[in-house]
Amino acid sequence: METFTDVLLVTANVGSLFDNVGEIQNDWLQELYKTIKSYKPQFIALHFQEVGGKDYMANMGHAENFFWSIESSVEMKDFDRACIYVDNQFQAEDSFTALGSMYFIHKSLKNIHQYDFEVKDFKAVLGQNKCVGSLVGVTTVEKEKFPKNFWPDFKWSRKGFMRTRWIIHNQGLDLVNVHLFHDASNLIACNSSPSIYSANRNNALRYVINRVSDSRYSSLPFFVFGDFNFRLDTLSLVQHLSTAADVQRVKKDSSNEVEKIICEEKDNDHQVLLHIEEKLFAYLHQAVFREDDGRALLKYDKEVVAFHDIFKEEDIRFPPSYPYSEEYSKPTQYMNTRCPAWCDRVLMSNTVQDFIHRRDDGESGVVYNTVGPNVCMGDHKPVFLSFSLKTNDH
Repeated sequence: METFTDVLLVTANVGSLFDNVGEIQNDWLQELYKTIKSYKPQFIALHFQEVGGKDYMANMGHAENFFWSIESSVEMKDFDRACIYVDNQFQAEDSFTALGSMYFIHKSLKNIHQYDFEVKDFKAVLGQNKCVGSLVGVTTVEKEKFPKNFWPDFKWSRKGFMRTRWIIHNQGLDLVNVHLFHDASNLIACNSSPSIYSANRNNALRYVINRVSDSRYSSLPFFVFGDFNFRLDTLSLVQHLSTAADVQRVKKDSSNEVEKIICEEKDNDHQVLLHIEEKLFAYLHQAVFREDDGRALLKYDKEVVAFHDIFKEEDIRFPPSYPYSEEYSKPTQYMNTRCPAWCDRVLMSNTVQDFIHRRDDGESGVVYNTVGPNVCMGDHKPVFLSFSLKTNDH
């Protein structure tokens, strides 16, 4: 008999929630609960990146409270089983990823098992299972920080992946939480197309795919969702935005190094159209990133295209998920630190396609969107995918 299980996958880079603890966090949680209430999932996967924020040594305690407030909230009371993994062991520099994954199972979902990577077998999920620390020796999760030689020229940071494996009824799935490398400098990102950062992310994602599909375990359909840090192809975009402008590259006095790029309108009193520095990306007509969900810019969103043989993604119909203003009163405005981009994504292996139920009545039943589009959620808007998984009981 064909059955369906309603699934909600959410990815959220929560770093700024800990860097500005307070009013944002409460609203953030309310928006998450609203999303859960709207879609009524039986299985929820929450993938968090940058747990503890930039100042994680000071803020890791807030992070534990944050996880506790979700698991103990009245909104989650009908989810009677949970598996929670938080890598908060920042002292373990070689392995600290700042990733956190929370999985909640509704009381109506009876038949669910989780994989133990050590004994190579599935076990029924019972009660509340919470693992907080370095996660070394936790056999139901695989966690890895990217090897040091990935980015020899960059400051090594909290990036990596975490995988869990599930059987819902009789459908097996891998769920992979990922955080890839960011663009350190807007100026360097403008140097080439694709940028050096884009090439680094491509290598890192290939590494993740190889790890989750290598021969140590049988391979299963998988979802990878997290902060991929995918950016628009900055060089092509800047060329496009400045076609009718005078472009000036200002160099540092002593060296040949570009310090800023300034694009001025040819007429209109030479108004500055675009001003770029290492950590500044100020474009005069910021609305272009928001109107029609930024659709005109999707053609510059090229990083995922390199993986079309492996991944599918639902059509993006929401504005870039980063970098939103962290000012409480400006929930739909972008900061002018980076070029807005769709960093936060839910990708699925091509093999998952067959198990997603698409209704015949024209309504797809699949929703891919942001959480809290009109509320300050920090610099990243969480992104979710809601769908029905075909699960057969034999």
